[in-house]
Amino acid sequence: MRLVVLWHRMLEVLEDPSGFSTAELLGNAAMAIGALVVIWGGLRLMGINLLTEIQNAIEKAMH
Repeated sequence: MRLVVLWHRMLEVLEDPSGFSTAELLGNAAMAIGALVVIWGGLRLMGINLLTEIQNAIEKAMH
């Protein structure tokens, strides 16, 4: 949910001529990457290997 709020805020600010500073953009990107790493780690702890699942889905779609 927080990521959606940050994304929405980023879009609002980008429409504003003053815009985000580079530091703010990099900070938000770092938080998004951190959130993805945490989600990925949580899935692995639950026994879900996300990369294998994606690879299997691609292979299945190609056949």
